[in-house]
Amino acid sequence: MEGTESSSYAAPVRTLIEEFTKFPGVGQKSAQRMAFFILNAPKEDAVRLANAIVDLKERMRLCERCFNVADSELCPICSDPQRDHSVICVVEDPRDVAALERSKDFHGTYHVLHGSIRPIDGVGPEQLKVRELIARINEGGIEEVILCTNLNIEGEATAMYLAQIVKPLGVKVTRIASGVPVGSDLEYADELTLSYALAGRREIAT
Repeated sequence: MEGTESSSYAAPVRTLIEEFTKFPGVGQKSAQRMAFFILNAPKEDAVRLANAIVDLKERMRLCERCFNVADSELCPICSDPQRDHSVICVVEDPRDVAALERSKDFHGTYHVLHGSIRPIDGVGPEQLKVRELIARINEGGIEEVILCTNLNIEGEATAMYLAQIVKPLGVKVTRIASGVPVGSDLEYADELTLSYALAGRREIAT
C-alpha cells in the first residue's frame, strides 16, 4: 500500500523518499513527511541542508590520535592542553564521546574503537582501533585507561579483552561502573547516570 502510494509521486519526490528510508529508524511514512517538508520549505533552507551534508562529507575525518570525528588532524579534545592526557577513556563510537562530554565530569582524553568485538558478525580486534590504542600507551605518559564500552555482551567481552592486553603494559585499567543499566548503550544514558558511572569506576582484575 505504502509503495503504491509513493509510486504516484513525481520522480524527484520518490528518489528523495527512497534516500530517506536508508536512514536508521526511518520508515516509508516518516520518509514521506521529511520529503514533503523539504519540498514545502523555502529553497534557501533546502540548499543550506544540501550544503551541510556535502560539507560534512568533504571536511570531516577521523582524529589521528583518538579516532573521534574531527575536521582537522586532531579533534578539539586531543588538541586541548587543559585536558588530562594521562587518562584515556575507551569507547565504542564517536556518539559515546558526545554522551560522556555532556556529563562535564571527565577531563581526560578518549580513544574510539569504532565498534566492539562481535565474532558472530566477523568483527575481531583486528577490525577495531586496538593496535592504535596500544601504540598510544607505548608512547608513554598514560597512567589510566578507563574501559567505557557498552554494558552488553559484546561490550563486556571487548572490555575484558582490552584489560588483558593493556594491564601488562603497566597502566591502571578501570571499568565504568554499573550506574549505566546493563544492556544499554552509553549514548542513551543521561548526564547524571554517566557522572556516577565514571566516579564509581572499578579496577579490573585479570
